[in-house]
Amino acid sequence: MRWLLIILALLALPAQAETVGSKKFTEGVILGEVARLALERAGVPATHRRELGGSRILWDAVKAGDIDVYPDYTGTLRFEILSGEHLPDDAALPRALAAQGLAMSKPIGFSNGYALAMRSDVAQRLGIATIGDLAKHPELAVGLSNEFVDRQDGWPALSRAYDLTGLKVRGIDHDLAYRALAADQIAVTDVYTTDAEIATYKLTVLRDDRGFFPRYDAVFVYRAGLPGKAVAALNGLAGSIDEAKMRELNRKVTVDKLSETAAAGLALGEAQTASHEDGLWQRLVERTLEHLWLVAVSLIAALIVALPLGIAAARNPRLGALVLSATGVLQTIPSLALFVMLIPFLGIGAAPTIAALFLYSLLPIVRNTHAGLTGISPALLDSADALGLSRAARLKRIELPLAVPTIMAGIRTAAVIAVGLATLGAIIGAGGYGQPILTGIRLNDTGLILEGAIPAAVMALVIEALFHLLQTAVTPRGLRLKAAD
Repeated sequence: MRWLLIILALLALPAQAETVGSKKFTEGVILGEVARLALERAGVPATHRRELGGSRILWDAVKAGDIDVYPDYTGTLRFEILSGEHLPDDAALPRALAAQGLAMSKPIGFSNGYALAMRSDVAQRLGIATIGDLAKHPELAVGLSNEFVDRQDGWPALSRAYDLTGLKVRGIDHDLAYRALAADQIAVTDVYTTDAEIATYKLTVLRDDRGFFPRYDAVFVYRAGLPGKAVAALNGLAGSIDEAKMRELNRKVTVDKLSETAAAGLALGEAQTASHEDGLWQRLVERTLEHLWLVAVSLIAALIVALPLGIAAARNPRLGALVLSATGVLQTIPSLALFVMLIPFLGIGAAPTIAALFLYSLLPIVRNTHAGLTGISPALLDSADALGLSRAARLKRIELPLAVPTIMAGIRTAAVIAVGLATLGAIIGAGGYGQPILTGIRLNDTGLILEGAIPAAVMALVIEALFHLLQTAVTPRGLRLKAAD
């Protein structure tokens, strides 16, 4: 009887939701919503983690089991993700993916390839119609998406194929590149052939006269253990979206400001209806709680580690030099690089974000603790020794109270840094105030950018003020009076 009750209880548990991931560009988010809606239609509960950076982040996430499915392109899989395997054609992909514990759906129906584009008036004035024509104009400012600059099927190979090594290239966010083109700050950028911005900004797509770019057929990559119903739902989308339809869906989101969920519904044949979205205050509360969690956990962990390290560094000069050097080196690692480097170890989401914020918080606290303790007048320490105080008692009753203002300044600095850097966590699925900032940049929506930027600034100011009050409360009254004088 007991086993029967256990079985019934297990059957009564809600089905575990499959997690769909998507890249940080409009089409990726729309396709992520298409997958989620298709799975739910098939009776498979699903959630969608949006805008998780670029191809490599999504690939690592699905391999680690942090997500179950995400949209990608056959060209990206062959020439970027699996470039070391030198796959001869798309037909070789299923076996290569299976070796990684993954699989892919049938093609969705369109190819979204790379291309280079210019403003039509500039291209016409300079007589540029093909990619090869760019070699005659080394003076042109070329701004390419950061991923395209380094990927195997991107600029390095393209510049060799067309002998464009004389052009000066700089990396830029894909969505910002269109605005830079419109403002005449760059002359050439890479585009996706289904981008709605090509028509919106009246761009000329340069002809790939040497046939460099392969096909980039859209597919869904998923873990091999995905339930059969889910796989059938994804394969059921085969051939359902052609290039013209995908371009129109992108336009509806970027130009008409339709939500990605509503656009996905259109892709699945649903009539366009007003989509339900959380109100501003509900979104603010949710993002604030996410952001506070990231900052609070990382800062508490840093305090637990950094204060003892700072004290030890002040007591032992050799150890102090080593500790300050090590924490200083951590501070020099570019923040976005550190966030991504932690993904293979901690997955995506809050864990790698908290770990990165923890590492960045160490230096201000360690350095200020060391400075506060080593900056105490030797005469005061001699007086403590004359009273016969033990080292522990001297630390507790004399040194730490005197060093409190300096230590608290370091903690305040660490907290403010954590609030700012936590916005980058949205790129790897941590949420917080960075989410509306990323979406606002992608959709050229200043309101959404401010929805994340202003609360982040307010949170930093509030935390600064709270720590200042805390400093006043923990500083001995005599030292407060001395400071006031």
